Amino acid sequence: MTEKETISAYPKVYLYKRIVQAKLFIDANYHLNIDLDNISDEACFSKFHFIRLFKKTYGKTPHQYLTVVRIEKAAQLLHTGLNVSDVCYAVGFDSVSSFSGLFKRIVGQSPSSYLAAHQQTKTQITLTPLAFVPGCFAFQHGWTENSNFEEARL
Repeated sequence: MTEKETISAYPKVYLYKRIVQAKLFIDANYHLNIDLDNISDEACFSKFHFIRLFKKTYGKTPHQYLTVVRIEKAAQLLHTGLNVSDVCYAVGFDSVSSFSGLFKRIVGQSPSSYLAAHQQTKTQITLTPLAFVPGCFAFQHGWTENSNFEEARL
């Protein structure tokens, strides 16, 4: 790389590091009441320049990314058995109804339905654990020969 190429590449790396720093800020603080001002300040950019750079880098605006992170964390918390309102506030939303609508739009089902489905799956795993073992894995380990594996194929 020539000196001229090195000098022109450095600002791009510097800008990218600042965008990544802002993404990491979102990842660490998604549960707080953060907004575009907080995030763009973290990256030391004007809001509008920051939005363009962030979207070019990650394919989403900072707000869209924050929303996706919050919904993903909410799904993880619902797997632990927390109720919907506790999850809503734990991931940084102020309204259960707006959280529920957004969750349904992104995940495809309401948080309460998601929670109920996960709990039902956990119950089924407890009752018939072999039903959740892939057949190829069970066959490879000899679980399908001379065993009660057939009960799991219901």
